[in-house]
Amino acid sequence: MSDSTTEGAGGVFDDPVRLRGNGAGLRPSLGEIGLHQFAPYLINRISLSWTTHLAEALKAHEMTTTKMRALAILSISSPVTINELSLYALTEQSTMSRTLDSLEEQEYIRRRPRADLRVRDVELTQRGRDAFAKVWPMMYDLLLKMFEGIDNEEYKAFTATLHKMIQNIHKHEI
Repeated sequence: MSDSTTEGAGGVFDDPVRLRGNGAGLRPSLGEIGLHQFAPYLINRISLSWTTHLAEALKAHEMTTTKMRALAILSISSPVTINELSLYALTEQSTMSRTLDSLEEQEYIRRRPRADLRVRDVELTQRGRDAFAKVWPMMYDLLLKMFEGIDNEEYKAFTATLHKMIQNIHKHEI
């Protein structure tokens, strides 16, 4: 697929964040921008690749992506409520509840009621901590491969940009 309208200096989109279009006050078409300069496409492409490779690698550990996300979050912040865990894991609450049932059967987590019996905290057990410790090296190796050739300053700038985007999503309720 050709992406000639976005290549090189002096092209149509020297200011890719603002995407000024053709000067007549019109928005540029997706064809004028090009998929290789359209950030949402690139984000989805990266995310799909990460998730697909991670899910395949997790199979060897008899773990799903949702289980891994729950264990990862609990490994750095435990206890949390089911609602908080769903939010951080980017998973619907009903899916998280089913996942927690399975993790509890495996003795990776325990759920405890708070003083307000309507809310339950989810805690990671030592067995769950050990299970996550087994998959973390593989996850970290995938991260290193994805960021190969990208130095620390580029990584910091990239994550800073992502945080600004998240702030804009909240600000504009996107």
